[in-house]
Amino acid sequence: MNPARLWLGAPLVPARGAAVRPSYLIRRLLGLIVFACAHLSAVTTAQAHPHVWVTMKTDLIYAPDGSVTGVRHDWTFDDMFSAFATTGIPAKTKGQFTREELQPLARVNVESLKEYAYFTYAWIDGKRQKDAFSDPVDYWLTYDPKATVLTLHFTLPFKKAVTAKKLLIEIYDPEFFIDFGFAESNPVRLVGAPAQCTFTTQKPFDESFQTFLSSESNVGIGMSFANRISVKCP
Repeated sequence: MNPARLWLGAPLVPARGAAVRPSYLIRRLLGLIVFACAHLSAVTTAQAHPHVWVTMKTDLIYAPDGSVTGVRHDWTFDDMFSAFATTGIPAKTKGQFTREELQPLARVNVESLKEYAYFTYAWIDGKRQKDAFSDPVDYWLTYDPKATVLTLHFTLPFKKAVTAKKLLIEIYDPEFFIDFGFAESNPVRLVGAPAQCTFTTQKPFDESFQTFLSSESNVGIGMSFANRISVKCP
């Protein structure tokens, strides 16, 4: 499904007392289509390129027995999107937001991410695992007033702890409305992993983007720009 269809006609703020719809929840932190709708309305053909940028750090969490129990994400959004996402949020101090003030926004948005599989995909010993993760836990938002950016922190527990020689984690938006990229410094950690476990990261070189005849043609393009974490434990 093209996420743009969720946004057409959706109100920016729900009416007082009205139920908050999933489209509104995603809009507040992953407002992918706010920019995309304007782009698509201006042209009849669409070029596949991102509208929101996320710089990420990822931890793989290990249990004492050497199994992987979860994936912990820290996603920092670009300043333009962060400004949009925080518009209208009451704050005690102007230009700053506390964790408590942002917690309702964090909650509704991690719930909304489920529809998109949290943009996180697991391969165990070479086999793609569908529905590998439980609902997020330990989630919150922080705001950096100097950089004026939001960071979403959350942990995805595996439904079943992973004991495998090879584990591959991919992070990407299939339609490439969001461009995920590893942080320059310490983008990945193996927390509590056995000493012999090693990892590599991969981000395809994305200097050029493919052009498509319509937005529907963008489905799946994001896989070409997936961030990959490959873990090997002998």
